[in-house]
Amino acid sequence: VQLQASGGGLVRTGQSLRLSCAASGSRLRIDTMGWYRQAPAKERELVAIISRDGNTNYADSVQGRFTISSDQARNTVYLQMNSLKPEDTAVYYCNTKAISYLWDDSPVAGNYWGQGTLVTVSS
Repeated sequence: VQLQASGGGLVRTGQSLRLSCAASGSRLRIDTMGWYRQAPAKERELVAIISRDGNTNYADSVQGRFTISSDQARNTVYLQMNSLKPEDTAVYYCNTKAISYLWDDSPVAGNYWGQGTLVTVSS
């Protein structure tokens, strides 16, 4: 399973960015897709997550500003980030918990990470 994230960049306070992440793999069943972030000298933290049935969960710090959505047909998750603040500056990582199937139909459950995309918000 591979995750390809895009959409990071440099913006000013109050502006918006949209991150995208596409999962690829053979016979993939995705249970959750989400975004985490890691700022310099800090632990990686959950930003937002969406489940297969559409339930979402957000970090308190982004509630009301960020919106996570998904396109299940394309195995793609999006993160719309509005009203960005300097404290949102971090490397954002896409994550998925998914099941893929081997040639003999054996299921393999995994927790997969994308390569990270840098979001920088200037004051």
